[in-house]
Amino acid sequence: MEFPYMEAVVGFMILMYLFETYLDLRQHAALKLPTLPKTLEGVISQEKFEKSRAYSLDKSHFHFVHEFVTILIDSAILFFGILPWFWKKSGTFLPLIGLNEENEILHTLSFLAGVMIWSQITDLPFSLYSTFVIEARHGFNKQTIWLFFRDLIKGICLAIVLGPPIVSAIIVIVQNGGPYLAIYLWAFMFVLSLVMMTIYPVLIAPLFNKFTPLPEGELRLKIEKLASSLKFPLKKLFVVDGSTRSSHSNAYMYGFFKNKRIVLYDTLIQQCKNDEEIVAVIAHELGHWKLNHTMYSFIAVQILTFLQFGGYTLVRNSSDLFWSFGFDTQPVLIGLIIFQHTVIPLQHLVSFGLNLVSRSFEFQADAFAKKLGYGSALRAGLVKLQEENLSAMNTDPWYSAYHYSHPPLVERLAAIDAADKKEE
Repeated sequence: MEFPYMEAVVGFMILMYLFETYLDLRQHAALKLPTLPKTLEGVISQEKFEKSRAYSLDKSHFHFVHEFVTILIDSAILFFGILPWFWKKSGTFLPLIGLNEENEILHTLSFLAGVMIWSQITDLPFSLYSTFVIEARHGFNKQTIWLFFRDLIKGICLAIVLGPPIVSAIIVIVQNGGPYLAIYLWAFMFVLSLVMMTIYPVLIAPLFNKFTPLPEGELRLKIEKLASSLKFPLKKLFVVDGSTRSSHSNAYMYGFFKNKRIVLYDTLIQQCKNDEEIVAVIAHELGHWKLNHTMYSFIAVQILTFLQFGGYTLVRNSSDLFWSFGFDTQPVLIGLIIFQHTVIPLQHLVSFGLNLVSRSFEFQADAFAKKLGYGSALRAGLVKLQEENLSAMNTDPWYSAYHYSHPPLVERLAAIDAADKKEE
């Protein structure tokens, strides 16, 4: 008797849904608490707390519905054989437009086109509700319906331009990779990631947002002075017009080697009236660079990618695996999809482990900024970001440990305060 791979995958998907729903219920109960955590009493205003609580509960209710619909659709697609049926139908479409359905690359692109249309249809109602109901209700949404659909169309166009050559290359590599397939696939994805990290900020991001140099002034001088003191090779300092879409705020950095750039959301500058708070947030980000967190994360991703491809090469010729999911052929893309489903248990464990490491990095970056003398400013900046983004004030410890890549504000402030007490 053959092992029921498909049934096992669907069963585990449902188990994980039940487990994560349990965590969501714990978090929902925490969000309903009527009082601030003791650490935040006197730090966060009652007005901001009430707004944050209402926003978080709205998002929580929406999340329950979205996750239920998602698990229902995903399970049905696998259990009722919709995936192999759709694969066959996408092949029969090709002769209608004069193309060869025996060509696996064309067949795969036809399949992906159908998947993209399906995903847009199923995701669109949720995206619209999230943006124009929840985000708008709480004062965050700033984009018009026209801008929303313009971004959507741009995203689809980018997928149409970039997707086919990438997918075609992967299929060719798998078909001709031989015993070194894992190495070839990893090398291709490694080069692709470098290329995308290079062209994204220069060619892709400007399609969606406007990036302008940070004007001359005190803030620019302070950031440049900080970067210079750490020998951070800052080449450009931008402000992005995040306010055209949302009033959420952030800051980030990117770039290779000696060509680093820092980007501030215009909403961050508007919300943090004190320049020191913004510089403290940048000091935290530069801490990640100085402590090599970015490099460690990149290396970890590369190792995991290689191990995944190594696992894929072990199962890609398993006819039993394909047959269990309803396929009588072994297409490359379908093999990758099936493999991703079969390693879901490992993916959850790895994700949990990476979150633990990321949270540790955040504490280290906070400590780095504090060591530079930005302790009080960082504390004020973190509180300001928490308030303005209406982030959850009360969090369940199990939920945050499993889901959060950043520690909750309560834990970060406690760590900063503990460092102060040690110094005293």
